[in-house]
Amino acid sequence: MQIEVKVPNLPESVADATLINWHKQPGDAVQRDENLVDLETDKVVLEITAPDSGVLADIKHGDGDTVVSDELIALIDTDAQPVKKEKTEPASTRADKPAEAAAMNATTTTAPILSPAARKLVQENNLDPVHIKGSGRDKRITKADVLAYLQQGRDDERAKREQPAPENIPTPDVIPNDAARPEQRVPMSRLRARVAERLKQAQNTAAILTTFNEVNMNAVMTLREKYRDQFEKKYQIRLGFMSFFTRAVVEALKQFPVINASVDGEDIVYHGYFDIGIAVGSPRGLVVPILRDADKISFAEIETRIRDFGQRAKQGKLSLEELTGGTFSITNGGVFGSLLSTPILNPPQTAILGMHKIEDKPVVENGEIVIRPMMYLALSYDHRIVDGQDAVLFLVAIKQALEDPSRMLLEI
Repeated sequence: MQIEVKVPNLPESVADATLINWHKQPGDAVQRDENLVDLETDKVVLEITAPDSGVLADIKHGDGDTVVSDELIALIDTDAQPVKKEKTEPASTRADKPAEAAAMNATTTTAPILSPAARKLVQENNLDPVHIKGSGRDKRITKADVLAYLQQGRDDERAKREQPAPENIPTPDVIPNDAARPEQRVPMSRLRARVAERLKQAQNTAAILTTFNEVNMNAVMTLREKYRDQFEKKYQIRLGFMSFFTRAVVEALKQFPVINASVDGEDIVYHGYFDIGIAVGSPRGLVVPILRDADKISFAEIETRIRDFGQRAKQGKLSLEELTGGTFSITNGGVFGSLLSTPILNPPQTAILGMHKIEDKPVVENGEIVIRPMMYLALSYDHRIVDGQDAVLFLVAIKQALEDPSRMLLEI
């Protein structure tokens, strides 16, 4: 019986996806739920697993092919037996049978397997992949292998130039630019291209304006210091700043619903829930997983979920559902040392909050100059539907909640 392997249903915001790495080849045995191929979308890399055990009978689309939702990509035969691969003879035996060895090599040699990025580099540089040694699984040629091959060629060329020139032949004084000034061309990942598209869309569509304020973090830092050990002992998670900011944002959004809204054509959609996007870094770029119903979860659960987002973002294990939606976003450039920035909207949301580095600064309190840990806050918003007054007062509400955390408990 043959079982179809299809692309899973993609969200409406994801038009298509790319097959980037088949882990099985036709004739290989597969087990139910075993990963067959990695599928890259605009947001995340997914694993397509085997729906049943059997033998991979056919692959309809190879590495680098673009596919859409519910498209057939492979067939699994549940009744077939895996193809036994012929064992090659030891080198010593083949040496005694040169003709037989040559025939065997001719029949068993296959074309090199290339990753999509490696294939593109090979085509751009007009290379023969047979001469490139692959370091990936099953000797798959990766992008790094192609780059290393190109660099080796440049090094060999440079070594030839540096050899003493024969008599009566002038030696050039200047090394050509391609050797002295190397360049590397790497195609954008789907995620990077999608991020660029959405950010440009936000700039072209929304009337983006940014307002700033400065918050005294002394109260939050004192509270964290006082209860840090007890909190960590009870919940097995560190008490960070993100839980305070998330809760402060939720309370401010309750006061200013238009900032929790989104634009749909000529309509404004007011959301009666609070799904907060938390920007986290990953090897593929910035991703924004969604902290859903942030108004209904505790400080400990907020910290736990954010830590889980960060860990799985690095592993590429976030799901499409976790990256879809959101009514408001928070980005923390302070972890990288940013003192001030103007974040860009994440459409169709109407606002995003930027956190920054905490620095000790002199401030005036009760007529005296004192040193306090201060942080700049930046709120970028869509001026088409958010008035400047609402944006400024929203940021003031966050400032007040952080400078007096008891407000968040009393919801005032």
